[in-house]
Amino acid sequence: MVKILVCEDDRALNKLVCGYLSDQGYDITSCQNGEEGLDALEKSTYNLIITDIMMPKLDGFELAESVRITDKTTPIVFMSAKDDKPSKMYGYRLGIDDYITKPFDIDELVMKVNAILRRAKIEAGKEITVGNLTMNIEERTAICDGEEISLTVREFDILFKLLSYPKKTFTRSKLMEEFWDYDSSATSRTVDVYMAKLRDKTSGCDGFEILTVHGLGYKVVLK
Repeated sequence: MVKILVCEDDRALNKLVCGYLSDQGYDITSCQNGEEGLDALEKSTYNLIITDIMMPKLDGFELAESVRITDKTTPIVFMSAKDDKPSKMYGYRLGIDDYITKPFDIDELVMKVNAILRRAKIEAGKEITVGNLTMNIEERTAICDGEEISLTVREFDILFKLLSYPKKTFTRSKLMEEFWDYDSSATSRTVDVYMAKLRDKTSGCDGFEILTVHGLGYKVVLK
């Protein structure tokens, strides 16, 4: 069973989030602050961590930083009333996977959790084969018809993400947020340039096509 750790000092919200996720079939551990969260992590492993930022004893930033020292892969989601860009930037730099601003729709949180866990499961598989292309995330290789395609780290990560979710549209802003880590020099045009490069480098791949969703971003469709 998928195990989720929830750290939230607002008891009412904690109960609401834990209740909804439990109804989805997840095994939930509830904590009131970051110290309790670290104690729980020492006793067990979790598939996902959901944490508030502003908590007593140990805040969400400190919790995420502590986790990432030894664990680079377990997804972390911040849910916080802090809606400022510096807080979001700092969270993503620490290695969190998503940032949800309070107040939020509980159904939206559940959908995000489901999506993050699906992505984690896909990436845990380490390999994707689409047509004549095979990508191995552990070896960081992309092989098309037996020949390796030369991709930068960012190009590899973007293509792997798109292929992991065929038909799903990724907005330019979402791609910038995830793959450029709030790099102030990156613009929507930067994303377009990378997509043009990926189309060129994967022109010999027969199993998919990278499409532009006008006014939004990009998606992959399977042939």
